[in-house]
Amino acid sequence: MTIIGWIQIALFCAVVVALVPPLGLYMTRVFNGERTFMSPVLGPVERGLYGLGGLDERQEQHWLTYVIGMLLFHVVGFTFLYLLLRLQGILPFNPAEMSAVSPELAFNTAASFVTNTNWQNYGGESTMSYLVQMLGLTVQNFLSAATGIALAVALIRGFARRSASTVGSFWVDMTRATLYVLLPLCILLTLVYVFRGVPQTLGAYVQATTLEGAKQTIAVGPVASQLAIKMLGTNGGGFFNANSAHPFENPDAIVNFIQIVTIFAIGAALTNVFGRMVGDQRQGWAILAAMGVLFIAGVAVTYWAEAAGNPIVNALGLTGGNMEGKEVRFGIVASALFAVVTTAASCGAVNAMHDSFTALGGMIPMINMMLGEIIVGGVGAGLYGMLIFVVIAIFVAGLMVGRTPEYLGKKIEAKEVKMAMLAILCLPLAMLGFTAIATVLPSAVASIANPGPHGFSEILYAYTSAAANNGSAFGGLTGNTPWYNVTLGIAMLMGRFLVIVPALAIAGSLAAKKTLPASAGTFPTNGPLFVGLLVGVILIVGGLTFFPALALGPIVDHLSMVAGQTFAAQ
Repeated sequence: MTIIGWIQIALFCAVVVALVPPLGLYMTRVFNGERTFMSPVLGPVERGLYGLGGLDERQEQHWLTYVIGMLLFHVVGFTFLYLLLRLQGILPFNPAEMSAVSPELAFNTAASFVTNTNWQNYGGESTMSYLVQMLGLTVQNFLSAATGIALAVALIRGFARRSASTVGSFWVDMTRATLYVLLPLCILLTLVYVFRGVPQTLGAYVQATTLEGAKQTIAVGPVASQLAIKMLGTNGGGFFNANSAHPFENPDAIVNFIQIVTIFAIGAALTNVFGRMVGDQRQGWAILAAMGVLFIAGVAVTYWAEAAGNPIVNALGLTGGNMEGKEVRFGIVASALFAVVTTAASCGAVNAMHDSFTALGGMIPMINMMLGEIIVGGVGAGLYGMLIFVVIAIFVAGLMVGRTPEYLGKKIEAKEVKMAMLAILCLPLAMLGFTAIATVLPSAVASIANPGPHGFSEILYAYTSAAANNGSAFGGLTGNTPWYNVTLGIAMLMGRFLVIVPALAIAGSLAAKKTLPASAGTFPTNGPLFVGLLVGVILIVGGLTFFPALALGPIVDHLSMVAGQTFAAQ
């Protein structure tokens, strides 16, 4: 660990925090339907889209109608992407002549990109055509990210409105999130990435001759445009199999820094949108502070673990930290920071192989996902996930002081608490349930690369990543099998939609309630006490749920490493 390393981490945090107020103000105006500096250009386009769809932007929806619209939209998107994958071999823009994707992999990939997970049981440059990358995967990157933003805004309206029967219009929120937020920023980022050396072409793969005279095929394609939405929308699916460790996706330290900032930008700014919409920006800053505490703790542990390295290797005199699986151009600190950022958000992009991290260094990304991706989290998903924990924290606070729980003047009653617990419990059901089955299924165990606790961690990480809609992998698990393709796909769908529906039910319930005036007994929710309570509830819920599984995987793996014990590779 070095001073320069901590300066890099501090600079990243400072840039993200500096972006929160302006981006939060802009998005607040967008979703309130107010005029922005983009309105003269995009306003006619927005109105034209509503006209084509026969939509009245002033017509809002009940929370249940909002959910049904969202679900039907994703059923259509899933079906379209699945068919595109299955028919890839006969479709155009396929210069490498990729064949059709198998049914199980097509199901997994369609579920992955529709749910904003972007888990990839394939090598992008060797499996997917340009058409599938652009019309299928990149389009879903936009739509799944816009869905997360729209759902977060709907939940915010539930807290902000009084005696209302609606939470907005899914179609309007989706359109504005895509048109005013994601598209302009992605165009700008694409130009920056091309300037920095990221390819953007429809040309065929390049044939090259190495210095030794061997022939080499260099994959290129429309990389920059997918990279922009991949990071900004916290999708994470790479054009190349090596993801952000590939020099075409992440050519230098400047691009690497831009990428991790864009992963957090919208998710962090949505806390400011929350504060502005409820009429008290301190509420948003308090939520961001809770996220920040958990994030800094995770970065500190991961950076320390990777900088300390493996004691077995250190005993041989090979000091300098754990560089296995990392790009030399990024080093330990940038790799550790990237790993924590991408798993704190539901991004899943990687610039180093998490399977090669030390036991504790790999455990922190796993914990970030187990907590429900609420440390900034996916665009929108992080905020509504954190607000679900806020409901639980307020309920606990009310029990401790013997008062009816209240948040922003709204009574938190049995219905809201039940919906919050339903949303929280669906994640461990998928993560731990599928892991338990896979660890006793011979065909599933055969896919791990390492025996012992690290092999268990590979399975646990896979289902944790899928259910948390993250998409990153340890890298040692062979996931392209019928078992993992199907079960990971189911876990992704559970982790996305079994959280969304209860969250919107909470939004509808709260929107219908009247706001009560604050009194002397009202628990303040914009200060350090509330931040501490919220962080404590998150850690207690996560600890009680996942500690036994972590003890069987990364914790015993770390203790074995300290004791000098190794496990023979299979």
